[in-house]
Amino acid sequence: MKSLKGKRVLVYGMGTSGQSACKLLHSKGACVSFYDDEERFASLFCYDKSPSADGYDLVVVSPGVKVLGNELLSRFLMSKVPVISELDLGYNFCKGKIVAITGTNGKTTVTSLVGKCVKESGRQTFVCGNIGLPFSSVCEQGDKDSVYVVEVSNFQLELSSHFRGDIACVLNLAPDHIDRHGNFEEYVRVKSKILAEKGRQKVVLNFDDKLTRGLKISKKVQFFSKNPLNKGVSVKNNWICINNTKVISCNDISLFGSKNLENVLASVAICSKLRIKPKTLKNSIATFKAPPHRLEYLGSIAGAEVFDDSKATNISSVEMAVEALGNDRLVLLMGGQNKNCDFDEFFEKGYSFEKLYCFGEAGEYLYETAQKFGYAPQLFKTMKSCVSFVRQHLEEGQIILLSPGCASFDEFGSYAIRGQVFKELMFESYEKIENK
Repeated sequence: MKSLKGKRVLVYGMGTSGQSACKLLHSKGACVSFYDDEERFASLFCYDKSPSADGYDLVVVSPGVKVLGNELLSRFLMSKVPVISELDLGYNFCKGKIVAITGTNGKTTVTSLVGKCVKESGRQTFVCGNIGLPFSSVCEQGDKDSVYVVEVSNFQLELSSHFRGDIACVLNLAPDHIDRHGNFEEYVRVKSKILAEKGRQKVVLNFDDKLTRGLKISKKVQFFSKNPLNKGVSVKNNWICINNTKVISCNDISLFGSKNLENVLASVAICSKLRIKPKTLKNSIATFKAPPHRLEYLGSIAGAEVFDDSKATNISSVEMAVEALGNDRLVLLMGGQNKNCDFDEFFEKGYSFEKLYCFGEAGEYLYETAQKFGYAPQLFKTMKSCVSFVRQHLEEGQIILLSPGCASFDEFGSYAIRGQVFKELMFESYEKIENK
């Protein structure tokens, strides 16, 4: 990127990524202004209440800004002013090796595990991106030997044009964020932007995922699979192997369920491209603990086992949770804010849930859809009221699973808050915490 000194730059969106972009741009001598769709920022210094294309040399857009139907952004995109993402901005100032990880499910777990493996191999490591720490906030802190493990969401990729990983991994693809992109085809197109058309990028793909396996690329691919592969990372005789080299026994993996086995396979495949030794991988994997709210076992109440899968905000992630736990004595809690996903495909599978509870903004839709396929669900206005009811009617041997299949924003600020409230209500600590 050419010098930004004296350039007029607009940052659109003042979330964490936007704030980080402002700081980086300011450090480069740019004349920075910002705009946000939320009026609460309007009183701040450098806020431009009516930004126009002829007033700027560059526009940096935060991932929280919705592109579809955005008139202001459309005007900028139709002008001659370059429009880039926060990832693009950071990429232009990063000297280290970049590992870019995307997919519908498993991104945070894989990013965290790869980061742990790389760090324990002795290399300077930055775990950043959608996982919480903006890429642009750390892009200049490393050198050419540093490794940046970047969780990349579809929101971040949507307007990205420069960002490229030295290693790029697509974990899986399933319908999600249709409300953001309009249709599934556009969602897949955006996700695919992580794969560079030119250059020496190394690519890691999930062989077991039909859509991911079918991505059209001209490069050599490192595949990973839960089934034996002649070449690649796969499970052979209950061992995770790189080609035929054993890395770790599946019995020594602390993570729960087949989905997490897939996450470990992906992590090993990525790390093999970084030439991390199998012994290091084994030790890192054996001691790794998954991030919270991802099929997290919370404990037992009155003989019922309780699991928090609040991060399950799409249909495929709920299916994976049900597959991992079985459905015979399963009490499933679903609901929240739907992302224009069609749940017919989920309920038509004919699960034999012991109980099915629907809640929140999408509750009535889920309730009616489940009834259409022969289920007998119960409907609650909020998750809090739903969980309180479940807590009062526990039975020994039940498996209580919060796996909403929807976003949290109808009732909570994030899936993490939703998961924490679920835990507090189930274990009767909510009132105590609220009243502190």
